[in-house]
Amino acid sequence: MIAKRHRTVGVKVGKIQVGGGAPVVVQSMCNTDTADVASTVKQTLDLARAGSELVRVTVNVPEAAEAVPEIKRRLLEAGCDVPLIGDFHYNGHVLLTKYPECARALDKYRINPGNVGAGKRRDEQFATICRVAMDHGKPVRIGVNGGSLNQELVMAKMEENTARDLGKTSEEIVGECMVLSALDSTALALECGLRKDQIIISCKVSRPLELVSVYRDLATKTDQPLHLGLTEAGMGVKGLVWSAASMGALLLDGIGDTVRVSLTPRPGGDRTEEVLAACELLQSLGLRAFSPSVTACPGCGRTTSQTFQELAESIQGYVREKLPEWKATHEGVESMTLAVMGCIVNGPGESKAANIGISLPGTGEAPSCPVYIDGQKFTTLKGTYAELSVAFRALVDDYVATKYPRREAPRVHAASVASSKTNEPPAASQASSPPSKTLTAV
Repeated sequence: MIAKRHRTVGVKVGKIQVGGGAPVVVQSMCNTDTADVASTVKQTLDLARAGSELVRVTVNVPEAAEAVPEIKRRLLEAGCDVPLIGDFHYNGHVLLTKYPECARALDKYRINPGNVGAGKRRDEQFATICRVAMDHGKPVRIGVNGGSLNQELVMAKMEENTARDLGKTSEEIVGECMVLSALDSTALALECGLRKDQIIISCKVSRPLELVSVYRDLATKTDQPLHLGLTEAGMGVKGLVWSAASMGALLLDGIGDTVRVSLTPRPGGDRTEEVLAACELLQSLGLRAFSPSVTACPGCGRTTSQTFQELAESIQGYVREKLPEWKATHEGVESMTLAVMGCIVNGPGESKAANIGISLPGTGEAPSCPVYIDGQKFTTLKGTYAELSVAFRALVDDYVATKYPRREAPRVHAASVASSKTNEPPAASQASSPPSKTLTAV
């Protein structure tokens, strides 16, 4: 059971609210060279279409700062108004003041208090960024990272631990320093003139148990919105599991207002995988509904045929392909559930539990495929994989057309549908009448 949401202040990032009771927001980050306007615009559009509601870009050199206004202009021309976040390290105070058009074009600035400067200069340079944010009415994220933590603070706490024989581990001291850095930096930002509704906080590490410990402590000490994520989750299965284990635990505690799954893509890999992973994480916990969910049989000795695997993959791909169109025309379609099962053991039960499900025959079973709609057997399909795929897709199309209310014509370009619509709480209401039969039962 999910705990009651940790109460936080609401912060508007462009058109998206983070915290303050708003749905947990999905965000991601481009890995393109920001100075390459065309590639950064393309990837931002891809991320937004995949469901990223905030997109961050690196702003590390003058060329990147100069490119930001043009990136924003091209996104808006493409009909995509996804909020754009600038990621600053070391020289953010210089770039934001020297390139005011960049400061105006961005919807939020990310500040790392561990590398904004040293000693007295740290506070001065941090304050400069805060003043720019205040002048332009922009929010900031105070993003503390375990790998770039203020070493002066860490050494002071280490010495205190030894002198007072406190017995704390190095991990505990780092976690304490991260929280302290986030809270002190928030206090300084407020002193500089930023309002509470302009500040988001993160304290990121790379290990799940440490992340959970740090955020549980942080949540008891602030009501600023919290950005969740491992600094580096890793590649493939490892990155997915570690992200789900850490952020899932915190979200179940009611902690977290925005999430990023920081996956390392394979060379030439698809950056949108991290967005799909974040959406699936929130949907698995019942916190959001981004896309119809397809339950598929894992297979066993009873499912020696590949037909159920091929059909499950085909339907999953079909749902993703059709989703932008469905979301633009049918209210609440994100909450639809489908099932593609491989034998009689769990097939009928799982199919009945879904809005629409099909149970394929396992080894030794009759070559027929019962289809269930809203818990009731609707028809039985037979034929080759290709025939089954066409027939089941037709049933899915018919279900969407008859069960979900039609929206009025969308007012925004398709490119921004994913980012502009998914922040609304999903509509779960469905009509009670059964879908019309577009296929003849056999």
